[in-house]
Amino acid sequence: MGRQWESAMRAAEQAGCVVSASRAGQPEAGPWSCSGVILSRSPGLVLCHGGIFAPFLRAGREVLTAAGAVFLPGDSCSDDLRLHVQWAPTAAGPVGGVERGSPSLCTPQCAGLEPGPPASYRRRLQQPPLPAELLLLLSCPAFWAHFARLFGDETAEQWRFASVAPDDEVLEDEEEDQLRALGWFALLGVRLSQEEAEEERGPAVAVAPLGAVPKGAPLLVCGSPFGAFCPDIFLNTLSRGVLSNVAGPLLLTDARCLPGTEGGGVFTARPAGTLVALVAAPLCWKSREWVGLTLLCAAAPLLRAVRAALGRLFPSTAALAALLPPEVGVPWGLPLRDPGPPWAAAAVLVECGTVWGSGVAVAPRLVVTCRHVSPREAARVLVRSTPPKSVAIWGRVVFATQETCPYDIAVVSLEEDLEDVPIPVPAEHFHEGEAVSVVGFGVFGQACGPSVTSGILSAVVQVDGTPVMLQTTCAVHGGSSGGPLFSNHSGNLLGIIASNTRDNSTGATYPHLNFSIPITVLQPALQHYSQTHDLGGLRELDRAAEPVRVVWRLQRPLAEAPRSKL
Repeated sequence: MGRQWESAMRAAEQAGCVVSASRAGQPEAGPWSCSGVILSRSPGLVLCHGGIFAPFLRAGREVLTAAGAVFLPGDSCSDDLRLHVQWAPTAAGPVGGVERGSPSLCTPQCAGLEPGPPASYRRRLQQPPLPAELLLLLSCPAFWAHFARLFGDETAEQWRFASVAPDDEVLEDEEEDQLRALGWFALLGVRLSQEEAEEERGPAVAVAPLGAVPKGAPLLVCGSPFGAFCPDIFLNTLSRGVLSNVAGPLLLTDARCLPGTEGGGVFTARPAGTLVALVAAPLCWKSREWVGLTLLCAAAPLLRAVRAALGRLFPSTAALAALLPPEVGVPWGLPLRDPGPPWAAAAVLVECGTVWGSGVAVAPRLVVTCRHVSPREAARVLVRSTPPKSVAIWGRVVFATQETCPYDIAVVSLEEDLEDVPIPVPAEHFHEGEAVSVVGFGVFGQACGPSVTSGILSAVVQVDGTPVMLQTTCAVHGGSSGGPLFSNHSGNLLGIIASNTRDNSTGATYPHLNFSIPITVLQPALQHYSQTHDLGGLRELDRAAEPVRVVWRLQRPLAEAPRSKL
């Protein structure tokens, strides 16, 4: 991950843990488990996801959705609840130590490989599970408010946040429980012996203030896939992505997460290992399709809710609240406010009647989008810029490629200048494997501004030595069409997003395989039009060569017919 992440990785692993819940008389690693964040090692204090406590609630699961329910005391769960927390040793302990073992883990054989003899493996030493007690359950009211605004009535019909695929069998009650507990978290006290308390002196976690991390900023997620299953392999697994979108304390990241990472910590690189959020839902599905985004709850407002709840439940003592980590910068001055990469604000929303999509400003009064967003020349469209200064400007489509053209492009001329929208520098060269980002209004439209997803430039397809198609591994969704593709290193505009991939035989959509039109195809014609208002260069796009059309139809070029020997 690079040197900039070394400190963050160490801090994330030191703050990660796994929490398991069981009933008295059952194995410690019960059927309910999740990830968590260590707020204090001595005395032990852990924040984890609240979903695993739903089966133990005395008043039933419905209490989580009761009006005004913000927190519940620890005794709201049944007496037979047994909790255990497992974490890695501190940096002063035997980190990196190894021992031999043989887990009961099933790994399917890869096709074409012969199974070999069983081999021993080396695993990290882990502390034995420590008993814990539930101090309180709590939710973040602002998280729920933004969740209702973004998903609203669509939740039941289009959106699912279950930890299994939509086609997998899952009990309806289980799915409802997961939705009820989505924004609930739990504060646990970990019981340590005096000897253990003296040994467990780990570094303190710092918390990023809400709004301090901008869209597009890199993030590191630390969680344990599958919870308490095989922690010697899965404990504190790392995943990297970016902050894709923000709606108050409801955050989205494109970092890959799996079931069991609920409650895992999300950290920044600068300041190293600063806690940004906790995982609320690792898998999100829309219209039965995996969208490749993970739902997060910001840590700062969540910890403020913890302090408020502790003040009401334990008014006579401030000891617990004193253990909660501080927000970065608050005791030492103003919080750090990173403006983020300038290209993150370059996308605009394009509305043409009932159709909407994304676009990018290539001049103060010129926007490029996709033909299928604004298909008719002379059509009036509304272009909206993004915060902090959101404006809506009318324009008209001055050019749209023909339906038969492989390049799905439309050009919009605006009635006024787009102010405070960065005009990107067009790239002249492309480098396969370079880090890239897509900015577009996929998934949520204008509800919370454009989303940013990250990946690499996986392929540059050329015809006669000229790039005609770009492929990336960024997550691209419906509504992102027409949005910009940027180089993370240079910040230059690489291309215009045209589509993701759909398997017509199965109906499956693959958001991480998508296609963009190289800006080098468009830039000469756009520059000529911007200077002369002559559409001649743009109309040349409709006369693309047949090999280019073949590429965009995802077809193989026809082989040359064999010559007759007669």
